Amino acid sequence: MPEASASVPTSAQELDDLPLPTDLAAVKGWFHPADQVLFDWFLNRQRTRDEPGDLLELGVYLGKSAIFMGDFLRPGETFTVCDLFDSPAPDDANSQEMNRSYATLTRRAFEANYRSFHDELPAVVQAPSAGITAHVRADSCRFVHIDASHLYEHVHADIAAARRLLRRDGIVVLDDFRAEHCPGVAAATWGAVATTGLKPLCITATKFYGTWGAYDEVHGELKAFLEGRDDMWHGAEEVAGQPMIRISGGKARMPAHPVSRHASGVPGQGAAVAGAAAAGAAQAKGAAQATAGQQAPGKPGRRNGDNRRPKGRGLVSFLSRRS
Repeated sequence: MPEASASVPTSAQELDDLPLPTDLAAVKGWFHPADQVLFDWFLNRQRTRDEPGDLLELGVYLGKSAIFMGDFLRPGETFTVCDLFDSPAPDDANSQEMNRSYATLTRRAFEANYRSFHDELPAVVQAPSAGITAHVRADSCRFVHIDASHLYEHVHADIAAARRLLRRDGIVVLDDFRAEHCPGVAAATWGAVATTGLKPLCITATKFYGTWGAYDEVHGELKAFLEGRDDMWHGAEEVAGQPMIRISGGKARMPAHPVSRHASGVPGQGAAVAGAAAAGAAQAKGAAQATAGQQAPGKPGRRNGDNRRPKGRGLVSFLSRRS
């Protein structure tokens, strides 16, 4: 995805001044409609077929695609996200300490965004993606989304990790594989196709979808699905002996989104939107074990036509109330 440092909050006050997201479109990030359609199709297909496995995202930024993926998590499964957030790459000892104790501003923004749509956080690994195999079991995942470093060596390692972590017929998605500012992603992606048996199912303007598992059935079903839509052009291109599908989805109709607890008209969310005034930069608590806490009632802070909160009632405050 494009460099985004300019839009990352740089102080607790800036973070708390950000509006709570009333819908997925309000979450900053890059997740195009065509890719939303494909994520929805692949994840719904796995759900319909009752295919077991966990979910993994490498590189989350503020959580737009992670929030979408979280809607497909089933009981007994684990969703793991891995990101440095806005921290410098630490050494191993510091990485362990940081992951336990020191949540950065971007991580806190991610957590507040995610909890705006889901009751529980995914398992958060705040560390370089190179170490993800220490946190996720081999052969445990059914869907892996890679959107982390753009450097060839890192993407090459992320693809190798995905191959190890995916179940036999799992799906891997790579972002920015054709962006002009990310030649390392392209080299690593097509290198994996040429040398590791990664089979390309389809590509969009920004993402590559592939599998190391069974190909013909999922490819045929995807082709039939696209033929039934009038909002997404598709064509075939033989690559490495496989009939990869090229997709143009500039007019794609977006699928249903997770519903924000801050959306107007969501039952029972008045107190959650208002809440008690919180301690702005209070320490954000942890990752997968964190659960939504009790919420004290308060006076609604919504202004007509504006989802921005009064001071003390933004992203930081919301996360503090739910930690």
